[in-house]
Amino acid sequence: MSKYTLVVVLAALFTNSAALVLENRGSSEQRAACTPDAFRLCATYIPDATSVEACLKQRQPELSDACKAVFDHAAATTTSRTIGSLRHRGAGDEE
Repeated sequence: MSKYTLVVVLAALFTNSAALVLENRGSSEQRAACTPDAFRLCATYIPDATSVEACLKQRQPELSDACKAVFDHAAATTTSRTIGSLRHRGAGDEE
């Protein structure tokens, strides 16, 4: 097996494992937005999806605009849910 063939095979395996890791994380659009950043910034954490996500969060200033938007949207959604649940809990306490 030539060195070129070995490199191609390893690249294909690496790409497939990264795709499997990101498969259950977010929508296909969100994964498409962040996959290049995961390879560029957090490749050492692949295939651990939780570690890749934590790495991307820690390196947010370096993310592409598309991937930043994914994390900004997720943060806004989480904040809205938290505030809503606190309001609901607080309303029940006042009765």
